[in-house]
Amino acid sequence: MRLTILGGGGFRVPLVYRALLADRAEPRVTEVVLYDVDEPRLAAIGQVLRQLADGVPDAPRVRISAELTDALAGADVVFCAMRVGGLAGRAADERIALDAGLLGQETTGPGGIAYGLRTVPVAMRVAELIAELCPRAWVVNFTNPAGMVTEAMQRILGDRAIGVCDSPAGLCRRAARALSVEPTRVAFDYAGLNHLGWLRAVRAQGRDLLPELLADDVALAGFEEGRLFGADWIRAIGALPNEYLYYYYFTAEAITAMGAGETRGEFVARQQQAFYRAAAADPGRALALWDRTRAERDATYLAEARDSDRDQSDVDEGGYEAVALALLAALRHGAPTTLILNVRNGSTLPTLPADAVIEVSCTVDGSGARPLAVTPLSTHQLGLVAAVKAVERATIEAAVSGSAATAVTALALHPLVDSVGTARRLLTAYRAAIPELAAVLR
Repeated sequence: MRLTILGGGGFRVPLVYRALLADRAEPRVTEVVLYDVDEPRLAAIGQVLRQLADGVPDAPRVRISAELTDALAGADVVFCAMRVGGLAGRAADERIALDAGLLGQETTGPGGIAYGLRTVPVAMRVAELIAELCPRAWVVNFTNPAGMVTEAMQRILGDRAIGVCDSPAGLCRRAARALSVEPTRVAFDYAGLNHLGWLRAVRAQGRDLLPELLADDVALAGFEEGRLFGADWIRAIGALPNEYLYYYYFTAEAITAMGAGETRGEFVARQQQAFYRAAAADPGRALALWDRTRAERDATYLAEARDSDRDQSDVDEGGYEAVALALLAALRHGAPTTLILNVRNGSTLPTLPADAVIEVSCTVDGSGARPLAVTPLSTHQLGLVAAVKAVERATIEAAVSGSAATAVTALALHPLVDSVGTARRLLTAYRAAIPELAAVLR
């Protein structure tokens, strides 16, 4: 089985390969093809993967391809993990928003719209090539904004494009741990959009355990989201929010923390530049350098929202690579499993369009991923989901049509943008700073 990774020079690619090394189920991935437009980054990650494979029997072969068509031809699975505009683009996404007095975050708010504007056209061109060169391949999308990009790719690939994020799985694990139950022995009622969802029930033997957790101050204070949002607010909304909802519920606090120093994008760009430079200078230590850099990156994740160190168990249990490999196992082996994924809505959330991509619990087997029935969203949840979905769809339309006016509409509609005038100024600044975005719009 051949797995192609687009964005193969990305810093988190070794996490996927390390998970593959531990995967002994058949049919196994026997070849990993890495493609990236940044050849020095690709070379460094190739070194890391080779060192991870050292001494591992039957490790999947790693092949680096400089041509996209070659990388895709004959692929059985495509992992899409691109970063159009690179880390410089991310830093601009965040800094421009902060300079306007708004939230400066990679996927939430104006930064996510700017990221989507330049990424959607590339993702759709990739989807067209996949339809031509490997039409039976499953496409697992990690590229952010994951829900928006997956929805754009589904216009061409249909349900063979599935979006993955690790935040919901982490939230569910932590909630189960706080309730002293095994995650595999309960059913999670989770629904929303990527980076905008809520855990509304944890069911065991027909009984919802979540009210017990919401009433327990000590238990809530024992895990990430409980500390992040506070027991009083969690009880007020009657659900456990995805960590990214901090940016909606505590916007002023997040902006203040983000403006206190370098943005997350600036930190990651500086950190990764140092890693790739060091790995090029000393390729024999690429794995050790990557491990050290990864540990620092993991420890500082969402630092602007936390006042304590990140739980080590959250790192040890795996992130998006664990969800991706679980999805891959269900697709190739056919044994049904339940995962929270970004999939076509259908009739799951009746207020949203049928072709909108949502993030919900799904049953997955060899025929694909299908959303499970969920309890209706509350009025508050539905209002926020509908507003942000309108933004995502306007962003896709702007990216497809090249319309700057539609891009302004997307920015102005976002709940975290304060006026149409601000939206116009943001787009002007983004076009001036990010060539890949400017090239998309008329």
